[in-house]
Amino acid sequence: TLGSRKNDDRIDFVSKQTYTLDKKTSFATLANFRTQFLSGYTYKEKTKTYASGFLSPGYILTSIGINSKPIKELSFFVSPLTSRWVIVTNDSLASKAAYGVDTGKTIINQLGSFATINYQKDFVNNISYKSRLDLFSNYRKNPWNVDIYMTNVLAVKVFKMLSFNWSFDVIYDDDTRIFGDDKNTPALQLKSIVGAGFQLKI
Repeated sequence: TLGSRKNDDRIDFVSKQTYTLDKKTSFATLANFRTQFLSGYTYKEKTKTYASGFLSPGYILTSIGINSKPIKELSFFVSPLTSRWVIVTNDSLASKAAYGVDTGKTIINQLGSFATINYQKDFVNNISYKSRLDLFSNYRKNPWNVDIYMTNVLAVKVFKMLSFNWSFDVIYDDDTRIFGDDKNTPALQLKSIVGAGFQLKI
């Protein structure tokens, strides 16, 4: 299966190949590429500091594991063997060893375990909810500090051409040490966006 998603400035591409073991379980290989289009900043008082951008960071993940779909709305994939590359192409961030990449380098490889849980539910004809939770543990460095990436989208179709969306993201990466007074500590990142859209069929 292939999937791509762009939510505001996020690029998130997933490819998964499955090999059926039984009705609910399959052996699977998964690949994921994630980054953003626009620049991101942190703010302290009135000072703006560049924090992220296209391929700064970027994540490429390849994984082998077991995929299960116990019910129609829920599926999860678990892998004890996952390779993840973290990319930082911006010179100012690379010089600070941002996102766990060694000072002056632009890429680092991490070996670990990975799990992703997906849930999708249509409550009524005009209300739907999608959620995805990714968990990654780096075997080589602080494996107990699990990286978290979670997205939630609630969509409501009010009229035939009008819809509203609410998205809520939760991110924690122990290597993203750009917070705090000294800009060298990790933190839980939250993002909430409300949007409206018109659909017109010609």
